[in-house]
Amino acid sequence: MAAEKKIPYKMYLEENEIPTRWYNVRADMKNKPFPMLNPGTGKPVTAEDLTPVFCAELVEQELDNDTAYFDIPQEIQEYYKTFRPSPLIRAYNLEKALGTPAKIYFKFEGNNTSGSHKLNSASAQAYYAKKQGLKGVTTETGAGQWGTALSMACAYFGLDCKVFMVKVSYEQKPFRREVMRTYGAEVTPSPSMETNIGRKINAEFPGTTGSLGCAISEAVEVAVSSEGYRYVLGSVLNQVLLHQSVIGLEAKAACDKFGIEPDIIIGCAGGGSNLGGLIAPFMGEKLRGEKDYRIVAVEPASCPSFTRGVYAYDFCDTGMITPLAKMYTLGSGFIPSANHAGGLRFHGMSPVLSQLYHDGYMEAVAVEQTSVFEAAEQFARVEGILPAPESSHAIRAAIDEALKCKETGEEKTILFGLTGTGYFDMVAYQQYNDGTMTDTIPTDEDLAKSIAALPKVE
Repeated sequence: MAAEKKIPYKMYLEENEIPTRWYNVRADMKNKPFPMLNPGTGKPVTAEDLTPVFCAELVEQELDNDTAYFDIPQEIQEYYKTFRPSPLIRAYNLEKALGTPAKIYFKFEGNNTSGSHKLNSASAQAYYAKKQGLKGVTTETGAGQWGTALSMACAYFGLDCKVFMVKVSYEQKPFRREVMRTYGAEVTPSPSMETNIGRKINAEFPGTTGSLGCAISEAVEVAVSSEGYRYVLGSVLNQVLLHQSVIGLEAKAACDKFGIEPDIIIGCAGGGSNLGGLIAPFMGEKLRGEKDYRIVAVEPASCPSFTRGVYAYDFCDTGMITPLAKMYTLGSGFIPSANHAGGLRFHGMSPVLSQLYHDGYMEAVAVEQTSVFEAAEQFARVEGILPAPESSHAIRAAIDEALKCKETGEEKTILFGLTGTGYFDMVAYQQYNDGTMTDTIPTDEDLAKSIAALPKVE
């Protein structure tokens, strides 16, 4: 029998192999995502509705369901070269530790100061804001990766950056906050007393630790009321998944270059940016009937929008000022427990991924955070990378799939997204190591209450 081809530990593309176009998976979807609705009129949003909030060219990308590829501007390509291509890595040591016949690969997006994949879209959105002649942008951040990435991109392109950071993360991750400030961002804990919506939420939920929905509301309010500013979002939106497709395009190119054919593709799922970016070209092949892959979204049991949410129109923010999106949601009033250590705390899911999930092109699992951190520490000890809590959800599922292969003897190939590093998440690791971390899972009654408040859409 011929010896198995030895795959390098790290697989890199050459500089001239970095994608020069983003891939829009919507172009290959038979059932397009439902349009966002204007909450005032109940009709699909138009470019005119969105341009007071978002940059003009980003609005075009947001609404375009038919263009398969968008050229990446040269200025963004040049910035990408400072941290891309990112490596595709064979997890030989993890395979050995598990005793599995499965082959495990991960696409590592942590090789930049933000520590995550978020810089792929932050740089694009900052570029379009600068090109439009804006003074600055506002945004929200949960675990802090998006805020860090956007602060870096704004520093590079010369823009002001105002970040509303979910209060529990602001308090638990002071060093992440300070990285943002180092890059020039103004960081405010959310909900704050600086906006009308923040004051309202604080009055209604005294002592609240916040949520992404709260922070989004505040960031949008400041953007639309400040001359020369626009709002930018780090996940969920069509435009963000478009920019993040560089992850999957690079992963697919590396797989093709080294003769790797994944059977299972796994990504953590909060709002959907990492997962949507990783699976984009693979899902495109699946939609076109060219190949088939098993695609798994992994979400936290404490914020289970796919596995326990409903597919319905909902606000993307707690303050109920954003357009309505058709997505899997727990209700815009849902606030995850402060015990939840990582990001992935958005109440809904990307409309694109929601449609694909609804149509049966992918599946979802929810995992508890103590098992997530167990997987994170096992991975760190054998592979040498300290993973972010968000990424560790995908690690948990990849390990589980590899152990199934151990039981059955199947030699499946597993690809997962390692979205970033966990060096700013040491409070959570300390809680796990001290044995004080707990699993908080919302009850059916908790979810029923927030879901019952969904807007009525005909």
